[in-house]
Amino acid sequence: MASPALPNSMGAKKRNLFMVLCGIFLTNALLAELIGVKIFSAEGLFGMAGAQIPVLGTKFDFNLTAGVIIWPVVFITTDIINEYFGKSGVKRISFLTAGLIAYAFLVIVTATELPPAQFWLDINNQGPNGSAFDMNFAFNKVFKQGLGIIIGSLVAFLVGQILDAHVFHWLKGLTGNKKIWLRATGSTLVSQLVDTVVVLYIAFYVFGDWDLKTVLSVSVINYLYKFTVAVLLTPLLYVAHALIDRYLAGDREVPFDTFIAKE
Repeated sequence: MASPALPNSMGAKKRNLFMVLCGIFLTNALLAELIGVKIFSAEGLFGMAGAQIPVLGTKFDFNLTAGVIIWPVVFITTDIINEYFGKSGVKRISFLTAGLIAYAFLVIVTATELPPAQFWLDINNQGPNGSAFDMNFAFNKVFKQGLGIIIGSLVAFLVGQILDAHVFHWLKGLTGNKKIWLRATGSTLVSQLVDTVVVLYIAFYVFGDWDLKTVLSVSVINYLYKFTVAVLLTPLLYVAHALIDRYLAGDREVPFDTFIAKE
């Protein structure tokens, strides 16, 4: 299937903007996948005990993946790309990013299968307090994710991004150029609900041993965080919108072929 096409005429500034936004989007999406293997305690950041929130008959703390730290950057970047480059822009960078994430996982799996050098093991053979430490085991444990997590992450990422693009433009059709907060926040809240449930369902129900009750319970906790962050970040979209409009002011559109020729 051919990749979505961008408009065949675009100003130089707008092309530069698209390249910068794609770089920010791709980098943060890839990093979020790589650091997502670490689970941290949100309450622990503030020296607090676990929240023990009752969800579906089970109590959960705010234990989140480290990837959520930078995932809000992906939220904002997606909405900006949606605003200035439409669904085709979001789809293009989403497919490219998914392909590169899959490539990164393939490289990591290959690296974990390489036999470790003995001197590398020897110089890294002590842990805290002089305890024995297996560096190769630690490396593999950190970087090597299960097939279920990889497939779940990629499917959820693509479904979430495509849904975000369609909801964003459906809301924009209702509101025109007004109410940026509604289309940006609304599309994020819908897409991230689906993204959160899909990744946990595939990774831990289809490929793992979680039951549906646990999947739904953990989904609620993770979505509460994403919901809160999406709302809190809404003012930043207005700031970004104003800065970009100022940057693009007077940008003369030229055909794509002419732009490349001048370069």
